[in-house]
Amino acid sequence: MANDRLRTAILAANLDVDRLAAAVGVDPKTADRWISKERVPHRRTRHKILEVLGGREEDLWPTLTADLRAAPTESELVHLYESRSAITRAGWEALLNRVEDSMDMLVFSGAFLVEQYNFVPFIRIKAEAGVKFRLLVGDESSPAVAQRAVEEGTPGGLEGRIQLMRRYLSDVADMNGVEIRTHGEILYNSLYRFDDDLLVNGHAFGALAGQSPVMHLKRQPNGPMWKHFMRSFDRTWNLGIPEKE
Repeated sequence: MANDRLRTAILAANLDVDRLAAAVGVDPKTADRWISKERVPHRRTRHKILEVLGGREEDLWPTLTADLRAAPTESELVHLYESRSAITRAGWEALLNRVEDSMDMLVFSGAFLVEQYNFVPFIRIKAEAGVKFRLLVGDESSPAVAQRAVEEGTPGGLEGRIQLMRRYLSDVADMNGVEIRTHGEILYNSLYRFDDDLLVNGHAFGALAGQSPVMHLKRQPNGPMWKHFMRSFDRTWNLGIPEKE
């Protein structure tokens, strides 16, 4: 097992293991074992790490919690980002590249993935390797999309970005394992699932999605938050309209 919480926090701070090791005064091999072998640093070193990365000890090393059963929801939370734009390029690429089984996405547009992370070639490569995709994008003609565009101050803009995303995705719509649907539901959260990792991008009235906080959740046995948001995804998926190939 690897310490994905610590790995993600390092990426979120725009660092790598070597630079973290230098910052806290340890050998890079020692720092690597904190992730690869889930070794827990000594107390003084942990405090130095938190000075660099922020957060709490129990977030990065949940085994330190005296009674894990007393706080089952905390164990699901890997990191809380102040906004979607606060997630580094390395953070997104790490989540995308680690996908081995399946990816789900619930958005209105999600065009930033295509524009910044070569999402369409990524889908093609991963689908050919057997990864399954369920991709839900908005229906630009729906009242929910029009309302959202007005609320965030981009009337007509959101509709255009959705059309652009649907056009991008049409290039992979005929691939085995790739399912694309549109929806017209009110979107309270954008969801991005990469195997056992889930990003929940909340939507705030009057704000762009990229300005709103993101929770990074890790699937845990009987984890209530993961189940809560994935039930929401499944409900929307079942209401979605399949895109024509």
